[in-house]
Amino acid sequence: MHTKKNYTALEMAIWTRFETLLFVVIITAWVAVNYFLDLSWFKIPWTPLALIGTAVAFVIGFQNNSSYGRIWEARKIWGGIVNTSRTFGMYIQDMLTNEYAETPFSKEEIAREVKTLTYRHIAWMTALRHAMRESKPWETVVHQRTDREWGIQPPEFDAELEEDLISYLSEDDIKDALSKNNKQTALLYQQSHHLRQLKEKGLIWEFSFLELEALLQELFSLQGKSERIKNFPYPRHFATLNHFFMWVFVLLLPLALVPQFAEIGNELKEVQPVIGNYFVWFCIPFYVIVAWIFHTMERIGRTGENPFEGTANDVPISTIARGIEIDLRQNLGESDEEIPKQFPVKHHTQF
Repeated sequence: MHTKKNYTALEMAIWTRFETLLFVVIITAWVAVNYFLDLSWFKIPWTPLALIGTAVAFVIGFQNNSSYGRIWEARKIWGGIVNTSRTFGMYIQDMLTNEYAETPFSKEEIAREVKTLTYRHIAWMTALRHAMRESKPWETVVHQRTDREWGIQPPEFDAELEEDLISYLSEDDIKDALSKNNKQTALLYQQSHHLRQLKEKGLIWEFSFLELEALLQELFSLQGKSERIKNFPYPRHFATLNHFFMWVFVLLLPLALVPQFAEIGNELKEVQPVIGNYFVWFCIPFYVIVAWIFHTMERIGRTGENPFEGTANDVPISTIARGIEIDLRQNLGESDEEIPKQFPVKHHTQF
């Protein structure tokens, strides 16, 4: 998530510089051919081109709205994870008591069980964010040079899941979770089994057990929603055709724009011969501006299709998960030296 108020014009220019250069080459070639070979007859009327441009604007707008909807839904899902996690942390601290225990537990034993449950929940969030960062065939934005050259990437790209789980789980729990295809689901199963064992020992009242199981059910629901966005891409026929339509418009635009500037130049020759003779070259900046706008809007839509792939404008799930971990561990009474720091913001970007 980019944290500055705005991207600067320079940043946008750098991000789109290769496409901008391509547009300059395209329109310069068209103008040169028209100017030196006198191909003023090779043109198309504005009406069909305007219809194409209108259609392209509509489909790009639809794509951008859909992409923003995916980003916003993903953010709401992880907002739900924040709220449910805090509730879970509060419940296990207050619901694990000796009130209904046949054999009372010591305060140290209860605190140990609370810590185990809390740490396993943090491990679940860790496994979930690692799963959300796995590369999918349709996720290509992160491989583009102008996205990679900032030199920043999510922390999940720098560490294996097993390394991140060591701090939170026992060896048996890690072995069990890693043996499953869906690690985060395995951890919620472990959590449920552990709660059942505590209920059987009397450390959790039956109604408290039901409340905690309901929270696990909510976590399953939020996990499934997050996985749905991750594993179901923006429909590829929409994305592909939008890209093709945009390029059709961009490549046809010189056929109408260059002759129009040439005609205006012929009219100017009567009063301003020098300006009129070279006026057709003025269409270069106008074409680049129009083509840049259409292409950049389409690229923005493509960039927002996958809110978890790890670019500068995705949902900052790593930062969110670490923030929840800090809250839970502070409420366990751990010192600041024991609690990991928040992931640093690099180039005004949270991951």
